[in-house]
Amino acid sequence: MHIKRRDFVKSTGLALGLASTSSLDFLNVLLDQSSFKMTPLRNNVGIFEERGGTIAWMISDNGIVVVDTQFPDQAKHLIDEIKKKSTRQIDLLVNTHHHGDHSGGNIAFKGLVKTHVAHKNAVKHMKSRAESNNSLDRSLLPATDFKDNASYKVDGETISLNYFGAAHTDGDAIIHFENANIAHMGDLLFNRRSPFIDKNAGASIANWQVVLESAHKHYDNDTLFVYGHAGQGYKIQGGKDDLKAFENYLGKVLEFVKKGVDAGKTREELAKATSIPGAEEWKGSQQRPVNAAWIEIVDGK
Repeated sequence: MHIKRRDFVKSTGLALGLASTSSLDFLNVLLDQSSFKMTPLRNNVGIFEERGGTIAWMISDNGIVVVDTQFPDQAKHLIDEIKKKSTRQIDLLVNTHHHGDHSGGNIAFKGLVKTHVAHKNAVKHMKSRAESNNSLDRSLLPATDFKDNASYKVDGETISLNYFGAAHTDGDAIIHFENANIAHMGDLLFNRRSPFIDKNAGASIANWQVVLESAHKHYDNDTLFVYGHAGQGYKIQGGKDDLKAFENYLGKVLEFVKKGVDAGKTREELAKATSIPGAEEWKGSQQRPVNAAWIEIVDGK
């Protein structure tokens, strides 16, 4: 019996486990492009995984919220799933930050959303990127922004947008569904996966540690955190221990590069690292974080 590739992939357990990987391995790319997963978590709030940063959603009889949008094709898959459950307009769309794997699918929501919001710096970066790519007409920028904190109520749920300062970029917000007690970290947490640190968009490794510490104090021990990305074999959601572990990793990256600089090693030598002493769970190429740490330590930026 002939089975279509998409039906086969979606029927396998492997597809669910590897949906968010960015590896260039052929099998992973195939699964990445051919499957998606809707996972309920708490109180009508859940996550969508396919290609790009994890999306959070709330779908209830009287309210719909979406946090991040991946890419246009993936956003359409989510929209189709939402339409199976509700015919109402989407009440709130939030972008955790400006990167394309979290906001590239915004355009698929054109005309479908009542309120679209992101941190003011994230909106600035989205607009700048679209202008430089001559793609403003193919982009959907948030119509509303905020500076420090914002709060919205949708069907009895309070959605708080919290900004703790520059980290992965200078415009990352944590989106907290207060009643469900689920906090979407966006790319403020890469769970056991080497992070992208966008120095061109105001990132600060040192302050990222402060941001994680602030989040650790702000949210309680029952908060379920959703992460933008996770390494293969690691969960896309978890608890405060993951925040502490990632904070430790970032500190160890700075320590590793500082010791290397003091020992006379070059940037290229340090960037060959495949793990960081004291945070070995973050396996694989450390080129991106090492380069960012070098800029921060050596160039003072």
